[in-house]
Amino acid sequence: MGEIIEEWSLRNKVHVFENRFDAGRKLADFLLDNDIEFDLVLAIPNGGVAVGLEIAKKLEKELKVAIVRKATYPWTTEAGFGAVSWTGEVELETEAVKMLSKEEVEASVARAKKSVEERLKLFKDFLPGDLKNLRVVIVDDGLATGYTMLVAVKSVRKLGAREVVVAVPTSSEGAARMVAESADLLLVLNLRSSFFYAVADAYKRWRDLLELEVLNLLLSLKRGV
Repeated sequence: MGEIIEEWSLRNKVHVFENRFDAGRKLADFLLDNDIEFDLVLAIPNGGVAVGLEIAKKLEKELKVAIVRKATYPWTTEAGFGAVSWTGEVELETEAVKMLSKEEVEASVARAKKSVEERLKLFKDFLPGDLKNLRVVIVDDGLATGYTMLVAVKSVRKLGAREVVVAVPTSSEGAARMVAESADLLLVLNLRSSFFYAVADAYKRWRDLLELEVLNLLLSLKRGV
């Protein structure tokens, strides 16, 4: 299991970041404070790109995207019981799968895979290639269940990364521990152990980002704006 490094002063607090950009700047400082060296930032769209943008700018690293999608329960588009990635990795929560029919699970995974394929076309210019011998930092705006990050970690290892560091502004304790089992190191500013957890509670201002907004952020960094 990889080590978990947290900012103890923010443990179990809510509304600790103004927005995702503020969280990214603070996370960049946290990486610097802990002397974390790396070669590439990989951000999970949509919310993770705003966080990753600030890290890439401050630490002068290249920013790419890790395309993953949640496999959601049949009755919601938000709550997930697993995830799939752009390299074909699939991770599902065993207990949740037992509550669903085989058809429901297969339909949900198929929807997630279709969404990944659509995003691959949109973000084709920002996908990582061969990661052999690189130390990669994967970022998102937070971890709730942790499955999207888990498949991202496994995909990055599949592409040959030498070391995988996960860095997030906020996380549930359970998700952090699960992801840390697959990562080499996990850094989190706002770790929360409360039973009811939502990523949005770490932010004073929270909204869903549109894919076009995310694409424009990536293009602005590429142009040096």
